Amino acid sequence: SIFTHFKKPSLASCHTLDHETLQPSFEGPMRSALNSDMMMMPMAFYFGFKNVELLFSGLVINTAGEMAGAFVAVFLLAMFYEGLKIARESLLRKSQVSIRYNSMPVPGPNGTILMETHKTVGQQMLSFPHLLQTVLHIIQVVISYFLMLIFMTYNGYLCIAVAAGAGTGYFLFSWKKAVVVDITEHCH
Repeated sequence: SIFTHFKKPSLASCHTLDHETLQPSFEGPMRSALNSDMMMMPMAFYFGFKNVELLFSGLVINTAGEMAGAFVAVFLLAMFYEGLKIARESLLRKSQVSIRYNSMPVPGPNGTILMETHKTVGQQMLSFPHLLQTVLHIIQVVISYFLMLIFMTYNGYLCIAVAAGAGTGYFLFSWKKAVVVDITEHCH
């Protein structure tokens, strides 16, 4: 085959580190193979602020001031995400419309019969509270993916903004909620 004689250059042998932007720069055959508009995604954490693409191809950070602004925006977005989670839980508790109490007989000591009561809480599918919960859930999912993609830029400043914003949001909004510890929860 014609392709057995062509040795594909390895990525490691085709790039150097641009010390000004702290991002890889490509030389030789890899440079011609890459589209000039395409930015390579770093695969290690770095602290730079030049040519940092943020979520969209047209949103590129090039100055320290832009990075500071992006830091604040990402920090606030992460805080908002945590607040939205708590607000949804609170709305869910308030919107539980039908409360039923079911009593059933259970055997007691010495052959007696006791009545045990269970509380059942429900919600209607075609209701405003459920529609609102659905819209807020969609917003929460989109924001969570945005935060994940921002973290995946591997830019240290933006990663710190995500983590610090989420921590601050949790601190500010979660102190009132009833705590139920789920040790298996790893994803929000």
